[in-house]
Amino acid sequence: MQYPSFTKEHKSMMAKYLTKEVFDELKDLKTKSGFTLEQAIKSGIDNPDSGIGIYAGDKESYDTFGALFDPIIEEYHGFSKDDKHKSNLNSDELSAPNPDPKNEYIVSTRIRVGRNLADFPLGPAISKEQRDEVENRVSLALGSLEGSLAGKYYPLLGMSEADRVSLIEDHFLFKAGDRFLESAGLNRDWPSGRGIYHNNEKTFLVWINEGDELRIISMQKGGDVKEVFERLVLAISELEKKIKFAFSEHLGYITSCPTNLGTAMRASVHIALPKLAKDMERFKTITDKHHLQIRGVHGEHSQSEGGIYDISNKRRLGITEVQCVQDIYDGVKELIKTEKELKAKKS
Repeated sequence: MQYPSFTKEHKSMMAKYLTKEVFDELKDLKTKSGFTLEQAIKSGIDNPDSGIGIYAGDKESYDTFGALFDPIIEEYHGFSKDDKHKSNLNSDELSAPNPDPKNEYIVSTRIRVGRNLADFPLGPAISKEQRDEVENRVSLALGSLEGSLAGKYYPLLGMSEADRVSLIEDHFLFKAGDRFLESAGLNRDWPSGRGIYHNNEKTFLVWINEGDELRIISMQKGGDVKEVFERLVLAISELEKKIKFAFSEHLGYITSCPTNLGTAMRASVHIALPKLAKDMERFKTITDKHHLQIRGVHGEHSQSEGGIYDISNKRRLGITEVQCVQDIYDGVKELIKTEKELKAKKS
């Protein structure tokens, strides 16, 4: 492999930190699962508009290619190679009474985490046989869930038309990933080894091998953030009895994209803020204060509809899960308070 010829369009963090010196140090290295620097940076080379431009193929990638991953992680997360990540999933430590008990502002709440199995490579390096084995192990574990988490598993391969339509209507069905994930090797053998599980109440959902090996999601209508978090914690706890997840003292829960390391958590609410939407400077001041991101109602790169926004936590690594959810709760509480004030002024 030769040093990549970066163009002025290549603005990713990978392109920034992959100097010739770092390249020469890493170019011939391989992890135990056979993952190489060439595979790690392929998505960022193929897609000059990548923001990060690098994916890990296994837990070991973060050490083997540390000369490249470390500065990217430090810039993105403000987290140095000597720092240690602490996890805290104790929902009793979350202070979050429903900020919108009359359901005037918050449409829905959703908290998800990414997880990967400890004894398998990550999506970019996994073989078809290994991916199928992950699906088998995880679907068996999900099938053993009881009570409020009990439900049904739907494999993508061979899915009936009736199930497909039903999952689309519920917005549960996922498709092959975008060109960034395609280049990273995350779409290989599609749809084999992929599937969806949801509980009977449709408030708990797991995607298998969509990107990370598990995406565990708790959600419901309205703004009861604590109830959503408690369900997620219960699900993780039950799954951990059957499955060991990839975790490191330094980086927390291991994910293929370095932006999701640590808690691997995205806590979000869909919230209607039509008055505040007209003062984006004030809106952004509040979200920045609470380390939150503003997206359109359909997620990244989408627009708001009817003054409804998707608000989520920005911080993932170096803070606990409880802190992530507290960020979203505190921020949403202030957003609602400000929206009410603006509404009162107009009337």
